[in-house]
Amino acid sequence: MAKEKPSNHAHYVSADQLRIGLYVHVDLPWFRHPFTLNSFRIASAEQVRALRALGEPRFRYDPQRSTVAPDAGADAGTDPAPAAEVAAGPADVPAPPGDEPAPTPAEALSGKRQRVLLLNDHRRRLGQVNRSFLKSAMLLRNLNRNLMSDPEATLHEIGALVEQMVAAFLEHPAVTLHLMGEECGGDDIYSHSLNVTVLAMMLAKGLDFPPEQARVLGLGALLHDIGLMDVPDRLLKMRPDEYTRPERDLRAMHCEFGLHIGRQLGLPADILSVIFQHHEMVNGSGYPRGIGGDKMTPPARVVSLVNYYERLCNPADPTQGITPHEALSFLFGQKRGKFDAVALQRLIRCLGVYPPGSIVTLSNDATAVVMSVNPARPLRPWVMVYDESVPREEAILLDLERETDINIAGAVRPAMLPPAVIAYLSPGRRMVYFFDSEARPDSKGNA
Repeated sequence: MAKEKPSNHAHYVSADQLRIGLYVHVDLPWFRHPFTLNSFRIASAEQVRALRALGEPRFRYDPQRSTVAPDAGADAGTDPAPAAEVAAGPADVPAPPGDEPAPTPAEALSGKRQRVLLLNDHRRRLGQVNRSFLKSAMLLRNLNRNLMSDPEATLHEIGALVEQMVAAFLEHPAVTLHLMGEECGGDDIYSHSLNVTVLAMMLAKGLDFPPEQARVLGLGALLHDIGLMDVPDRLLKMRPDEYTRPERDLRAMHCEFGLHIGRQLGLPADILSVIFQHHEMVNGSGYPRGIGGDKMTPPARVVSLVNYYERLCNPADPTQGITPHEALSFLFGQKRGKFDAVALQRLIRCLGVYPPGSIVTLSNDATAVVMSVNPARPLRPWVMVYDESVPREEAILLDLERETDINIAGAVRPAMLPPAVIAYLSPGRRMVYFFDSEARPDSKGNA
């Protein structure tokens, strides 16, 4: 990992002058020190002792992010003299209880080695999930080409994908929802259908759908936009604000087109209902018929909700997209009357307040993006931390379920961040989710 280059105006303190409240930078590769991040505000005497155990004579510190000033002996100027020439001041920490020695470097790094093992395992899992997503997306890209010419084989492949999701979400105790990398952005229509299906299947478990109803939900979600096959390509490539009224009405007819195609394929009535009703709302304000929730099937109510959520995050015009955190807040605060109340509550509970793709600040002042969430423990997700000293491809990933001293402090609007931070944390052009149900390793890295 790249080592951060200190500024010409960096401020330093000697190791003896470290104290609680100083915001310090550890200018060592991440794997060579025991701390969760490369920069942080010192919060305990244990952290002071661990910093000293590194054997570094001095540390950079940030006066603006520190809550205390250095001791009188601290050199607050620039380009300081070597640590041996800096006058020592008393450390603002209590003495270790009894004769307890400071941790040795080997002892201090033992916890970091476990973090590295878990991080490597998580990266391996992400690689597997990426490959599974790309394989599934390829299947959907072939949908237009093969569905009408060889419907039986194509529907069989789609059914196999749904069976995989039913088994993962309904039969495994824990399923992890991941934010996919930039290479998985894919085509809008296919990524959208896959996103909707993954989110719908996540809700199937939360809503206690039996396996057969979950299969209907999965097939309906994958095929919900099948009617777009009969919408001219030029309309599909246009932004909504570019439509004339007739063009907008034509695009809205994809629900009827989908029903017609589904009947040609011999799809059962419960799947046709999802295709036809996925733009209906429980308060009757949707289309194409404006029916109320009592006339919508349960799978259609779920697809209506997750389809709307997905389009908030990934609209046709990418510049109009909002973060997943903002999307959930908007749904609950302004649109909850349009959707099934139980399904919306379950969506929020499964995704957490900060779904994958949300930009957040952490309790240690770091900025991060939520990368993976276990619906059973949504408030303690995996996050990827912005650190300018670490290349993005090697970015620090933290499992907040294990990093119990760090919490999410709040969400951040990307527009409020510097461009470099946005570029580092951005998942890409589209917010794409996929899942895995692999056994979670324990704290020792065992499956």
